[in-house]
Amino acid sequence: MKFPNILWILTDQQSANMMSCIGNKFVRTPNMDYIARKGVIFENTYCTNPVCLPSRFSLFTGLYPGDVGFKSNEYRKETDGLPDFIVENGLGKLLKEKGYTAVYGGKEHLPFLNAEALGFDYICSDEREVLAENLSEFIRNYSNNTPFAMVASFINPHDICLMAIDDFADEAGDGTKEYFRTYFKEAINNIKAYEKIPHGMHPDVFFECVCPPLPANHLPAEDEPEAITILQEDRNFKKLAREHYSDERWRMHRWIYAKLTEQVDKQIGKVLTALIDSGLWDNTVIIFTSDHGDMDASHKMEHKTALYQECCKVPLIVKGIDDSFVNKRFPQLVSNGLDCICTVMDYAGIAQPNYLSGRSLKPLIEKKDSQLYEIRDKESAVDKRGVEGQDFGIDWRKKLVIESEYGIAVIKETYKYTQYFCGEKREQFYDLRINQGEQYNQIEDEKYHGVIKELRDTANAYLKRRQKA
Repeated sequence: MKFPNILWILTDQQSANMMSCIGNKFVRTPNMDYIARKGVIFENTYCTNPVCLPSRFSLFTGLYPGDVGFKSNEYRKETDGLPDFIVENGLGKLLKEKGYTAVYGGKEHLPFLNAEALGFDYICSDEREVLAENLSEFIRNYSNNTPFAMVASFINPHDICLMAIDDFADEAGDGTKEYFRTYFKEAINNIKAYEKIPHGMHPDVFFECVCPPLPANHLPAEDEPEAITILQEDRNFKKLAREHYSDERWRMHRWIYAKLTEQVDKQIGKVLTALIDSGLWDNTVIIFTSDHGDMDASHKMEHKTALYQECCKVPLIVKGIDDSFVNKRFPQLVSNGLDCICTVMDYAGIAQPNYLSGRSLKPLIEKKDSQLYEIRDKESAVDKRGVEGQDFGIDWRKKLVIESEYGIAVIKETYKYTQYFCGEKREQFYDLRINQGEQYNQIEDEKYHGVIKELRDTANAYLKRRQKA
């Protein structure tokens, strides 16, 4: 059996709505859109933890960060190391055992290990233009008879992280000024390149006609959990941004975030061009996702970490081969950290290890009997599934857990329960059909009593298992 090439594209800090194919009018992502036109958008995809390192750990191991005892980027303070079986079952090693040429380029940010420890041959440590050029060159010159599996890990739109850090470096008083301005100089310069109003355009024109407006949920909720305040006080620049950013500054943040997304889309485009020009497109599976999102001015917040949708919900597009569905949207509840690696293994003919709880997306994408599916075109398949309980002919998960340093969330259909570990108003519940922006807490609404109890019980049982482990 001949296995397909696999191209796994990963961006950093890109929220699910940051693509023009999703309907965002303020960002243009033609290359991401092209993958979507040739594949499937999974509309309800979440990360396992809305922070870089925990999420990336999941993406390349298929485990929750909590499985090995850490929940933030401060992993060295939270656990002493990783179990041996993680390296022994490194994805690159498993791919090579199946005859693949397994290569990795770009950002790693993995705990206690790197791409080479997982068995990949490392192409390039650059995370931007040089990465795009080197990956493109690899594809154009590839002449082996065996298939390749490539991870293309781009840094942007993560540079947006540095905007508030730089804006308040002098006031933050937490040691960030010298460190970030020294080690993230390239990112800060990248932000400043987009910070200027376009040449020949008056500021009134820019803010009236070009710059993204404030989101509908820009203002903090009146019943906001205290954990959000604690989260911001832990990193003072976040607190200062909420307190001092003007409406125009928040909108500029959104503009820059969009421009950084467009920048990485162009870099992805170079890799796709090489794939098409080399005649490898048809026999290449493409998986496109991101590690987590960004608050992007929602709830008067920037950055990540919070359990709001903007941070937790991420893009996921998969282009399959053969009889794949094209230009469709599926509503299944997906965890990119649990399911992407299982999808790679499935396409590569690798038996899924018993310790993985994720699900391969291949049966959904490649299924020939399309009558078992309700595919979203215009109306909301999410709402349909919530009412009818349909899972498109395949036994799919009904609930999904998201971990965080500050709490835990459980998603079921269009319902979301969040339990924070600290502060007042720890329990939050949202019916995302009518409260999409999580602007008010529905935890006391009696008509949701049954589903709230179910999701609370799920969260408590999950945390209890963690404590025993």
